[in-house]
Amino acid sequence: MKPLTLFIIILFSFFSCKHEDKIEAAIAQQDVNISVERFDRLFAKTNKQNLPSLKNTFPFMFPKNVNDSVWIEKTKDTLQQELFSEVEIAFPKFDETEKDIENLFNHIQYYFSEFTPPRVITTTSNVDYRNRVIVTDTIALIALDTYLGSSHRFYASIPRYIANYLKKDQIVVDLARAYAEKYTFQSSRKTLLDEMIYFGKVLYFQDRVIPFVLENERIGYTETQLNWAKNNESSVWQYFVERELLFSTDNKLPSRFINPAPFSKFYLEGIDRESPGKIGQYIGWQIVKAYIKHNDTSFKAMLIMNAEDIFNKSKFKPRKNNG
Repeated sequence: MKPLTLFIIILFSFFSCKHEDKIEAAIAQQDVNISVERFDRLFAKTNKQNLPSLKNTFPFMFPKNVNDSVWIEKTKDTLQQELFSEVEIAFPKFDETEKDIENLFNHIQYYFSEFTPPRVITTTSNVDYRNRVIVTDTIALIALDTYLGSSHRFYASIPRYIANYLKKDQIVVDLARAYAEKYTFQSSRKTLLDEMIYFGKVLYFQDRVIPFVLENERIGYTETQLNWAKNNESSVWQYFVERELLFSTDNKLPSRFINPAPFSKFYLEGIDRESPGKIGQYIGWQIVKAYIKHNDTSFKAMLIMNAEDIFNKSKFKPRKNNG
């Protein structure tokens, strides 16, 4: 590398770090303060006498068409009691996760002044791992029985690539992703490129609001999987381009390259099993980052932009293969 080029890179990195430091300092001044409400713990101890009070505090947790006797019987159910017990063992305290959630909310409030921190409520969901968190404008629900640890016996029948997400550290990542989906808009999601850019936006949102979480954890990769994606970025991109997949509307492509999976499906011997799932999300992430780098567009404005506009103006060039 030429000395002048190296100097420019170092100078750019220096000013970028200074800029990021200023942003983080401003975000720290947001000072969001929350108190997580342990509905799971309160419900486990409920009885006929205190149920009315609990319903009054958490009316949205009790559908009106369900009789009170059903809730009392549920607390006595042996499987439910085991669920409550395992959650209590895994989450005797919530202090560290609460701080992470406050940090997340500080970041969201900095970028979106209209954001009002919601009530954060923990519950159980009969291990409904597809709905680990639910967020609205006023409430954030966290199903703690879906975060007991990847190797927990409750998850024995769940595919390993999904069970890997069912751990405490994933809570703030899942919340960030849920809010990313609330703030991200894209009118068209018909082509592979559309899907790549949409999830690239979501991942970039997570970059901005949970920078304190490791990069590989934001996308749900191990370090090894993220390194594979980086080292094979050029080959993956070449594969998409040569097979004219970017603008294809083939409905099988999301399951091959976008959706969570044990590996991506190139149908090439030796590569499929080595690759991580969601490789299309990863490439879309890199395109969005390239767009932000080369264009004077605000973070908020980018989230609602057309996918092709982002791609065409991104000047995206994949990393060269390493190894």
